[in-house]
Amino acid sequence: MDERTAITEATAPRRRAHAALRRRANWEELVKFCIVGASGYVVNLAVYTLLLDGAGLHYVLAAIGSFLVAVTNNYAWNRAWTFRHARGHFVLQGLRFLVVSALALGANLLVLHALVSSGIGEVTAQAIAIVIVTPVNFIGNKLWSFRRG
Repeated sequence: MDERTAITEATAPRRRAHAALRRRANWEELVKFCIVGASGYVVNLAVYTLLLDGAGLHYVLAAIGSFLVAVTNNYAWNRAWTFRHARGHFVLQGLRFLVVSALALGANLLVLHALVSSGIGEVTAQAIAIVIVTPVNFIGNKLWSFRRG
């Protein structure tokens, strides 16, 4: 590989990212994803609070339970609305969505644990952790779960 080819290959990801940021459709999907995510956020925190306070579960178990309910809500809405043009096989997309969401849950639990350990209240810590993990979740779902073709 000559020097010119190496430079071209090294700058290709930057050019693709720049082009993606200029596409209006990507921004519209991000807005829709965030709206769906906001509904999932409310569902997650409501179920989390019920499991934490109502059922007396440990905060990690409550986070896992609320995740399962919220991820089901989010998959249904993202498939039907956000990425409706990219519908693939229901089960395959669902499994991909679950994998991305499980990775996001892992990141969420790490952030949640760090915040709770630092003295932040459990519900506030969960609210913050969800916001921190959302961008990675969007990128994973856009590029893998709901990719076109």
